[in-house]
Amino acid sequence: MSRTPLRLYMSMSVDGYITGPDDRPGQELGRDGGRLFNWLDDRMSEGINGQVYAEACSTGAVVSGRRTFELAGRWQGDHHDGVPIHVLTHNIDPADEPPGSAKFYTDVNACATEAREAAGDRAVLVHGASAAQALLAAGQLDELELHLVPVLLGDGRRLFEPTGLGHVELELVRRLEGNNATHLRYRIVH
Repeated sequence: MSRTPLRLYMSMSVDGYITGPDDRPGQELGRDGGRLFNWLDDRMSEGINGQVYAEACSTGAVVSGRRTFELAGRWQGDHHDGVPIHVLTHNIDPADEPPGSAKFYTDVNACATEAREAAGDRAVLVHGASAAQALLAAGQLDELELHLVPVLLGDGRRLFEPTGLGHVELELVRRLEGNNATHLRYRIVH
């Protein structure tokens, strides 16, 4: 890949949900949505889940949607290792000063460009369905790292609701079998 990749990292159920129903402050993952993250119980192991988690934590910058940023308690200004956090939002309130290295953006392309520059030769970790959809629509999202969890949630928030983007080709570049998740990495064919 010729440019620093923007890579979405997302746990999801087999039926495509990234939260259970009724996700909100105090219940950020929705009802039963915590099941999507059981694989993280194994994140410090030397196994596959540990490898995938270590890769996510070795990224050089973060791009997040505003909703995800807020539901995560703004990560108290530090997602991991002090890397810059770039938050896509529809509106910026000048009185709302983001914590730590976080910065708000309304321009998707500027956000992607600055995140790539900040990450250097490391990948950029993308969080949030809305951020992923906006980056995909702008031709800025390069990869999907999906942690497919063997559960059917039946309801909740989907990763990709109808977006109007039409057909998007993906190329499977890696498949790893972890404990409680299959880790799939796809390259987006631009």
